[in-house]
Amino acid sequence: MKIFEIREMSTDEIKKRILEDQKNLVDLKFQQELKQLTNTAKLRLVRRDIAKMKTILKEREMQETKNSKANK
Repeated sequence: MKIFEIREMSTDEIKKRILEDQKNLVDLKFQQELKQLTNTAKLRLVRRDIAKMKTILKEREMQETKNSKANK
């Protein structure tokens, strides 16, 4: 997932997607342990997507606090 795609999503959508990807990551790790996962690069991609989404959420949170302090 590209970073501009994540930025277009709402905060609630991002949170839902993070939860889905975390569940997916657990399933992928389980498949890898059972030697059923053929494309191991999926693990890395899912971890990176989760990190990107968490970064965007943190940026939005920081922007909100910055704006609230500026308004006071």
